[in-house]
Amino acid sequence: MKIVVAGGYGFVGANLVKLLGKKGHKAIALSRRDGFDLTNIDLVVEFLAKHRPQVIYNCAAHVGSVHYVMKNAGQVLSDNLRMAVNLYRAVATTDPSIRVVNPLSNCSYPGDANIHYEPDWLKGEPHHSVYAYAHSKRSIYILARCHAEQFGVRSVNFLVPNTFGVGDHVDTNRTHALSGMICRMIAAERAGETRFEVWGSGRPVREWAFIDDITEIMSKAVEMNDGLLDPVNIAQNSGVSIRESAYAIAAAIGYRGEIWFNTNYEDGAPIKVLDDRRFRSIFPDYRFIDHSEAIRRTVTYYREVLSASTPMGMQRVT
Repeated sequence: MKIVVAGGYGFVGANLVKLLGKKGHKAIALSRRDGFDLTNIDLVVEFLAKHRPQVIYNCAAHVGSVHYVMKNAGQVLSDNLRMAVNLYRAVATTDPSIRVVNPLSNCSYPGDANIHYEPDWLKGEPHHSVYAYAHSKRSIYILARCHAEQFGVRSVNFLVPNTFGVGDHVDTNRTHALSGMICRMIAAERAGETRFEVWGSGRPVREWAFIDDITEIMSKAVEMNDGLLDPVNIAQNSGVSIRESAYAIAAAIGYRGEIWFNTNYEDGAPIKVLDDRRFRSIFPDYRFIDHSEAIRRTVTYYREVLSASTPMGMQRVT
């Protein structure tokens, strides 16, 4: 199957391209570096007419750390809306039979929701720190629904939890939260630091997803001929406390210093996990990679790619 991965050089996109290739598909990574600028409708139409894909994975996004998204809220929202509108317009114009697969961040759930249950997805405002990015992801679903009604475009929409793993950024101002903690602790171990700081008490529970699980599940969208318009959680219905994750990272790295939970920082919601009832009705036999094993694989990756000059900023888990 011929597949285009928009944002195909990013964390999720690059891993997805590799996996789809291993499964025998012709997966093409496209981004601005190839001239595939989703903010330019004419270029998008031109590329789709040229490549004629059967499936498009929409992994392109303007995003960054929580601080970055808050500081650049207007640009983040407008860029993401423009890219999504142009993609669906181009598909409807060029070939409405193209299937569009959208990974939607679970930060688009209401900010006060502890258990993320799909029927409640739009019942409340996202957290203010991710307001712009979260609403851009909600808008993608609305675009998908409207283009299905008018043009028959089929979409597959996944709600994706906090992701980490091999291929994530090395700059902790850009990387995902758990990968960022791994980067910083490797740096602390190499520097011989005797104390490692984590913001908050470490008690909050978060659901983490290893990149291999995310791409494996997303790759199954090529088999969904009828699409999956209503978003489905990629869900384990279980989480791990930030404290447990920190100690699992320390064990994988061999870090022997004190892990200091700085309670001068607020914790946020006590629990955030994704309900898996709908996921299990679609993927009843899927088995996720064990959290500790996923951490070990990620530590191995970062040990290989990190250098002494790698920036090590602080990240907060929200």
